[in-house]
Amino acid sequence: MPERPYTYYDFTLSLCPHCLRRVEAKIVFQDEAVYMLKRCPEHGRQKVRIASDIEYYKQIRNYVKQSEVPRRFNTATHYGCPYDCGLCTDHEQHSCLTVVEITDRCNLTCPTCYAESSPTHGRHRTLEEVEQMIDTLVANEGEPDVVQISGGEPTLHPQFWEILDMCKRKPIKHLMVNTNGVRLAKDEEFVARLATYMPAFEVYLQFDSFREDVLRQMRGRDLRQVRLDALAHLNKYNLSTTLVATLQKGLNDDEMGQIIDFALKQKCVRGVTFQPTQAAGRLDHFSDEGRISLTDVRTGILEQSPVFSADDLLPVPCNPDALAMAYALKLDGEVYPLTRYIKPAELLQNSRNTIVFERDPRLQGHLMRMFSTANTVDTVTPELNQLLCCLPLVQAPTLRYENLFRIIILQFMDAWNFDVRAVKKSCVHIVSKDNKIIPFETMNIFYRDQPKQERLEVLRDIPVL
Repeated sequence: MPERPYTYYDFTLSLCPHCLRRVEAKIVFQDEAVYMLKRCPEHGRQKVRIASDIEYYKQIRNYVKQSEVPRRFNTATHYGCPYDCGLCTDHEQHSCLTVVEITDRCNLTCPTCYAESSPTHGRHRTLEEVEQMIDTLVANEGEPDVVQISGGEPTLHPQFWEILDMCKRKPIKHLMVNTNGVRLAKDEEFVARLATYMPAFEVYLQFDSFREDVLRQMRGRDLRQVRLDALAHLNKYNLSTTLVATLQKGLNDDEMGQIIDFALKQKCVRGVTFQPTQAAGRLDHFSDEGRISLTDVRTGILEQSPVFSADDLLPVPCNPDALAMAYALKLDGEVYPLTRYIKPAELLQNSRNTIVFERDPRLQGHLMRMFSTANTVDTVTPELNQLLCCLPLVQAPTLRYENLFRIIILQFMDAWNFDVRAVKKSCVHIVSKDNKIIPFETMNIFYRDQPKQERLEVLRDIPVL
């Protein structure tokens, strides 16, 4: 009998990338990769490569955990995902990290910008508006895990310090500022004042490349010296920092190992986040040839960095389709990957991870000194609760946040690779201008501006095909 040229694996709902209507989609294995096959009545058949590693794609199902939902939901489920965002009652994950955009304005006009920010775009939110956004989040979460003050460029806001002071009065576990670093590079006093908000405070610093041509294509400007000057100030005050690199295939995906190596040498840097470009917002030089998947990034890290192995970069249980993470310990000038010792079954059954280590006298010596409980020569029960989470709870006597180093791969789906199963578990959210809490992915596809919302009103009445 004749055979299909692929192996049928699964089924989901996706979007037509041209008109954004919901369509059925097959997940298939073909030519050693994972593809999504879908058909729009108006725009025909589409084939989108969503993963380059079939075995890893199958493995992520082993990391799915029971959903943790917010204390309250904000909208009813009427039209079906993704047309009810707010969070709707059908969403399966609370806000692990929430972005609060305090301004539309920016001191750059990056050719790659999901928010389409610029020096003339939009306006600053008032302090009252921002506090209402924060209060909406607190009502949902009780104690939000991570809140990221963003924009635009948040350091331009005329009431920036008042906003930080207000946030520090709220029950927020960890506060971040998302920045391009221009202000931090020019103004050491600004960085010194930021450092007074520690602990539980961090800078999320844009860091895409070491090459001028890449930065001009992605950011419209050679920002190499800006990044170095900003980091010099951040290192001086040891202000906790995450470097975040937006990636495009064939442009800067060959620099991942170099960025990790550079980050490990910076006193202030606690980790690197790699984000494949989401096809949304301003994309002056992006084409589908530049699309890169989570598994492409993971493979690139493993090929380019000698520090991490395949057992280190694991799916994150709250949304394993979109998140992978590795943790390491930085001890006495050496780096010890940690997540390789986590087993999926134990991870999902216990809130406190029991980590079984290989016989490494150096590592065991460090751990026996640092952790409060030791069971055997090979087993240590460290106070690193919820290790595969944005921020583990660290309660070891001599272990500090600066001893931890994390690698995160964070893939924000767009209309091409949209998978309704994954977006229901999205845990990175944005508080909208009308005080709804919306997954990052659907915010940029449907809810960011008035034209998109008007298009959404039309789509809601179209049946799934």
